[in-house]
Amino acid sequence: MKPAELREIDRPWRIWASIIIVSILAFSVVFGFLILPIVQGRAAGLDAFTAICRAVGILPGSPAVRQPTSEAKAQPTTQVAWSTDLIRSLGQSTPAGAEVAQACVACHGERGIAADPQNPNLAGQSGVAIYKQLHDYKSGSRVHEVMNGIAQGLDGRQIIDVAAHFAASPRRDLDPTTAEVVDEDIVRLVERGDPARGLPACNSCHGFNAGGPMETPTLSHQNREYLARQLHAFRSDGRRNDIYTRMRSVAAKLTDREIDKLANFYATTLSY
Repeated sequence: MKPAELREIDRPWRIWASIIIVSILAFSVVFGFLILPIVQGRAAGLDAFTAICRAVGILPGSPAVRQPTSEAKAQPTTQVAWSTDLIRSLGQSTPAGAEVAQACVACHGERGIAADPQNPNLAGQSGVAIYKQLHDYKSGSRVHEVMNGIAQGLDGRQIIDVAAHFAASPRRDLDPTTAEVVDEDIVRLVERGDPARGLPACNSCHGFNAGGPMETPTLSHQNREYLARQLHAFRSDGRRNDIYTRMRSVAAKLTDREIDKLANFYATTLSY
């Protein structure tokens, strides 16, 4: 049989094969982009047009469910902008800083050592850390019934001067006889964290010569009551001036016991 005759015999089969393939493709398109989205959209409370547009990819979301809505509220964030000149100024204590600091003595002590353990010791903190907190109080990123008003009464230069002043003061001396035996799990949190809970080591940011953000405060020699109160505030979302929610994420995973023990550890341990 000649090739032309064979092609003529095969022609009806090729036509039917093409018809079947095109039919399957058309059915898939109609079913996948029209019928199924409309049925799913109706179950999700969507109109046919929206469901089809979502299936095609014109609109975001799935035709099977409503587009999720976010109830997240904008949270205050720090507005500090670091510069070389600012950091250099924070390392230079001046007489002007001592003058501004007179308004701080009642709560933070003449030399930055607070008489009331509910208040933080400023002595021994870096000028960068103190500046950041004062700036946050001034902008409203950190809220306190007393400190917001005080900080808002200071101009930018005064905040720099008083931060540098207290940073130059020697930190609080510790009495080694008051140090308690530290539980191994607390030392582990401080030095290695808890990877199973996604907790980084505290000292990765707060230890001496740590590699954390430069505005991170020093915890060693700080008042125990103040440290515990701040950790509880971060955990309850009452304090929110931590950049990228770092401290809120950490504190949310700590137990009450861990918070109290960590606060006591940093307040009484000499080597950290």
